[in-house]
Amino acid sequence: MSSGTEEGGQGAGDDSQRRSPASPSKEKPVKVGEEIDVMVSEVSRRGDGVARIQGFVIFIPNTKQGMQAKIRIKEIRPNFATAELIESGPSS
Repeated sequence: MSSGTEEGGQGAGDDSQRRSPASPSKEKPVKVGEEIDVMVSEVSRRGDGVARIQGFVIFIPNTKQGMQAKIRIKEIRPNFATAELIESGPSS
């Protein structure tokens, strides 16, 4: 009769599935549509420029390492954002 209670222990396994590296409720340092001046610090494996704001990664196509760029955030994912280049400044 208590077998239903014993099977109820499955709920403990559900807690382990909820953990994630970036909490969805954590506020991101950027917002969709926001325009920001950044320095492209590196290039990704796909060839996109990479900038970081408060450690949060932003991928920017058509940019190169060392470029100063004005970008617009297009999409925000749990661990990174993508942006479009609005205007580029001189490379350092």
